[in-house]
Amino acid sequence: MNHVAVVALGGNALTRADQEGTSEQIESNAIQMATGIADLYRAGWRVVVVHGNGPQVGNLSIQQEGGGDLVPPQPLHILNAMSEGQLGSVLVRAIDSILGPGTAVAVISHMTVDRGDPAFQTPVKPIGPFFTEAQALALSGQRGWDMREDAGRGYRRVVASPLPIEMLESSAVETLLAADKIVLAAGGGGVAVSREGGRYQGVDAVIDKDSAAARLARSVGAGAMIMVTGVDAVSIDFGTPQARVVHEMPLAIAQKYLAEGQFPPGSMGPKMQAAIEFVRDSGGTAVITCAEHMLGALDPSTGIGTRIIPEPVESIV
Repeated sequence: MNHVAVVALGGNALTRADQEGTSEQIESNAIQMATGIADLYRAGWRVVVVHGNGPQVGNLSIQQEGGGDLVPPQPLHILNAMSEGQLGSVLVRAIDSILGPGTAVAVISHMTVDRGDPAFQTPVKPIGPFFTEAQALALSGQRGWDMREDAGRGYRRVVASPLPIEMLESSAVETLLAADKIVLAAGGGGVAVSREGGRYQGVDAVIDKDSAAARLARSVGAGAMIMVTGVDAVSIDFGTPQARVVHEMPLAIAQKYLAEGQFPPGSMGPKMQAAIEFVRDSGGTAVITCAEHMLGALDPSTGIGTRIIPEPVESIV
């Protein structure tokens, strides 16, 4: 299935940092994402869409806390499933509105993790809205949340983000792709689970959607992985007078830049790590760009986006 493209959408693409996260805002943003996805599909790509859920699952957790006196609060892994259904429905409707009913299918997905993963000792995954420092201190004391400053934009709750091992529904995704469906899977990184006592148990964590997308892309034999972010392309020496955009990085150069600390852990770092893992393990091409350029960034002649490649090639479009 090397003409499969896995598209990773950030949760912030569906609820922007300056938005409250109303259903109307999420649906409007989903239409923008769906337009780029439709372009890929019309160009002959079989498409899998993985979305983040940081803002949405964080908002759900606040709702759970606020309504705890009326109904029992649900654990984080259930909130992940809720947000996966919520955003899956919104994106399916947005895609089907463009390409016709029944084109897109959302799969509630479960990703195995290791309970011994060191990530459980050091929460780093930001979820939910931004707070001031004073609000963050109050929430930390009142609710026991781990709070961390997020890229100069304010403070957010952070939770464990273990590495994904295997998505239980990978074969179902392949079946749907063979039926020419656009598949939404591993939403929010998938619901984290572990095998215990002969059954799968939910695990309270939020898996990084870029890592989940890279894992799923390798499982289904994808030829391309497209990570959608808020910028057209990746820059090195960002924030300095020497900053410059890089449109193409052979794998070895991308690894060098990552090792040098060019990509901060809280922003571009996870995307570059996922891109490197995908290209290294699959021989495919990883792309980092904005929603408007999903298709165009696959073609080096356009000068759009950043492509991480195993070696210099022409176009894969």
